[in-house]
Amino acid sequence: MQQAGRQTETLVDQFGRTINYIRLSVTDRCDFRCVYCMEEEMSFVPREQLLSLEEMAFIGKAFAELGVSKIRITGGEPLVRQNVIKLFQDLGSLPGLRELVLTTNGSQLARLAAPLRQAGVARINISLDSLQSDKFQQITRVGELDKVLAGIQAAKEAGFRIKLNTVILKNRNHEEITDLVRFAIDRNFDISFIEEMPLGIIGDHDRAEAYYSSDQIRTDLEKIWSLIPTTESTGGPSKYFRIPETRTKVGFISPHSHNFCHDCNRVRLTCEGRLLLCLGQEHSIDLRQVIRSHPGDIDILKQAIRDSMQIKPKGHDFNLQEKPIIFRHMNVTGG
Repeated sequence: MQQAGRQTETLVDQFGRTINYIRLSVTDRCDFRCVYCMEEEMSFVPREQLLSLEEMAFIGKAFAELGVSKIRITGGEPLVRQNVIKLFQDLGSLPGLRELVLTTNGSQLARLAAPLRQAGVARINISLDSLQSDKFQQITRVGELDKVLAGIQAAKEAGFRIKLNTVILKNRNHEEITDLVRFAIDRNFDISFIEEMPLGIIGDHDRAEAYYSSDQIRTDLEKIWSLIPTTESTGGPSKYFRIPETRTKVGFISPHSHNFCHDCNRVRLTCEGRLLLCLGQEHSIDLRQVIRSHPGDIDILKQAIRDSMQIKPKGHDFNLQEKPIIFRHMNVTGG
């Protein structure tokens, strides 16, 4: 990873928020079918509509030149994209980029942890929603817990800083909250608990009935551990608490109970080149059209990105009591 250089420009939206973080989705495909993310039978973006890895690297370069210091690669499951290591290598060499990070379900880490580390990735977020094989398969529909645990171990041995991400659903995995934290403590990992986000129509469960708030999770944890508030941040929406006498932080991502829109610092790029200005709104611009209409012209691309800041909305409008107003599923949004 290059040392952060002096930035000559900063992206600022119409509400005065500095945008220094982009989540770049390399695919909407996944080898799991998690019940909170997608339906069991899904239609995916035709391969010919995907951005090429070279186009993604070009867009990443433009964002870095505009002051973005953190790029997170997401999916779907990003590591199922063929030759994706080349993208990590290209982005990892960008001047001014402070962090290149990854969110993954862990299924491919046993074979790819070492190449990712060599490409310049230092931190990985790994989704882990259960430590029980049967429940893990119920939530992921097709996932194998042993394969993910092997991937987690491979990432640990490769020297990554690891954070676990867990989506808690009432009566699905909420009784495992303390077990998951113990798992993290034993391995010196951090862990974030995420309230389910109402993106896309899913038939598996009623989101309002399955909702388990960050406040409820914190109450469960405080029966066992003290949680000390900290201002530490990884640049995303997690609000962290330290557990004394451990190296573990517990984070909460709370789009419902503690809206984090007021200090939003990020945008998302879908695998087909749509720049989403908000997780829970449809405000967007088509960067694929921009770069394919003006091949190699980074100045036109950067101006399109600057202009997009004027349509970034103030926040999302999530409401668990209503049907989703956003019909794209989480795997399309890119996390």
